[in-house]
Amino acid sequence: MSGAISEDAISGAEAISLHRKHLSKGRSQLASMFGSLVEKSASGARVTTLDGREFLNCGGYGVFFTGAGHPHIVKAVQRQAERQALSTRLFLDPAVGLAAQALTSVAPAGLERVHFSGSGTEATETAIKLARAHGKRRLISMENGYHGKTVGALSLTAKSFYQDPFRPLLPDVRHIPFGDTDALAEALGADDGDACVVVEPVQSEAGVVIPPPGYLKEVSELCRSHGAFLVVDEVMTGLGRLGAWWGCDLAGIRPDVLLVGKALSGGVVPVSAALATPEAFAPFDADPFLHTSTYSGAPIAMAAARATVEVVRDEGLVGRAAETGARLLAGLRDIAAHRAPGLVREVRGQGLLIGIELAEASQAGELLLEMVDRSVLVNHSLNAHPVVRLTPPAVLTPDQEAQLLEAFDGSLSAMAKTFS
Repeated sequence: MSGAISEDAISGAEAISLHRKHLSKGRSQLASMFGSLVEKSASGARVTTLDGREFLNCGGYGVFFTGAGHPHIVKAVQRQAERQALSTRLFLDPAVGLAAQALTSVAPAGLERVHFSGSGTEATETAIKLARAHGKRRLISMENGYHGKTVGALSLTAKSFYQDPFRPLLPDVRHIPFGDTDALAEALGADDGDACVVVEPVQSEAGVVIPPPGYLKEVSELCRSHGAFLVVDEVMTGLGRLGAWWGCDLAGIRPDVLLVGKALSGGVVPVSAALATPEAFAPFDADPFLHTSTYSGAPIAMAAARATVEVVRDEGLVGRAAETGARLLAGLRDIAAHRAPGLVREVRGQGLLIGIELAEASQAGELLLEMVDRSVLVNHSLNAHPVVRLTPPAVLTPDQEAQLLEAFDGSLSAMAKTFS
């Protein structure tokens, strides 16, 4: 096309102009706040911009658990793309079967069936439809929880800011306090078995909220005693992020359906999944056309998913997440306590899911900017504006750990002068 701009030659101003004209004015304004930087490439824990700057990626909203562009995952996707990127969906495709086998081999025992999709919100929709197919018409989720933004998932995402423009949403949905099993027991009510409970092991978008000890196990027991359908959303927490394969493993439970995404992509191809027990999955077994999607189980995505599981397993990334997370959590807490105790209310986390709660939301925004100035990327929290989140990859080197802590120290020092 005449006058077309090359990706390698595009400037920040041109990229912002394209976003403003064709995508989102709000997104372009946000990019301007961060210096109009344009990503060029990524490898491991590093992101490089067109102007040659290198950033340590401790953000990415949980996608880059294995780092960006892991050679094993990239090669698997390249091989599959050369062989067959998409399938006819009439004949059987071996890639999807092998990916399901790999994923269920590391899942909690009993979760033997898989439905693949492209995003976490689609996985949530799958769980809702399975629950409905079993007659579970009432949906119970947790206040400040996050499960996606398609209409069904949005009904569970308990934040009026995102819900109000799109009402009416699904009926018979109730939100209760996270960590409160008395509230759950009251919401379940009589043992008529018509409820579906959806819960996260750790609430990520709520600002990395960790429930009381034993909470998830009590939720599971309440669901069993009331005949309720239990869905555990591990789109963010699963595949090692918490320093265990699953939050369900830490709690010693097996839900009816477990949701996985983000890290499953290997940072290469978007993919998510709903894992289910044979009993929960029975409606989909009975009719293969009851819940379908053209790109569900796409061979190219299945190659990424299978290779990601292999990398997490073979490189011991679950254990590395636990060890690295413990060191980072201790280091961040020490810096916060000594450098700016009035700015930071709390540093909390599990594994490589860490939240830094500032005294005010404006200070969280300032911390994001200060970290970018020091070449470190972190994220905000959609449902908790005062909380900055860190979701670094499990392949961080000791030097990169030190860089993160040094950037945090310098950022708080600068902020202490501004907000003192």
